[in-house]
Amino acid sequence: MDRTQFLLGLSMALFAIGLLGVIVRRNVLVMLMCMELMLNGVNLSLVTFAQQTGTVSGAVLVFLVFVVATAEIALAIPIVLLLARSKRTLDLGAYSDLKG
Repeated sequence: MDRTQFLLGLSMALFAIGLLGVIVRRNVLVMLMCMELMLNGVNLSLVTFAQQTGTVSGAVLVFLVFVVATAEIALAIPIVLLLARSKRTLDLGAYSDLKG
């Protein structure tokens, strides 16, 4: 097994573990962490393909994704914590009244 196949297998495993966590878990913070794990799996595959083709565009795209993910987490964590403070739970089912 060469390095590219190993890295792509690792990225698929990271994505699958994150997807399983989003599907199975009901805790909002754990679901956010699992989504970040999925994002890291995709980023690893982007960097692997960029390294394989010898271009820099994949690395630039990963940097952009990291910046957007940082902004997303900086906004999502305080919102989730405020909701958890008002509802006294992190269970996703407790927030069903927020549907518009």
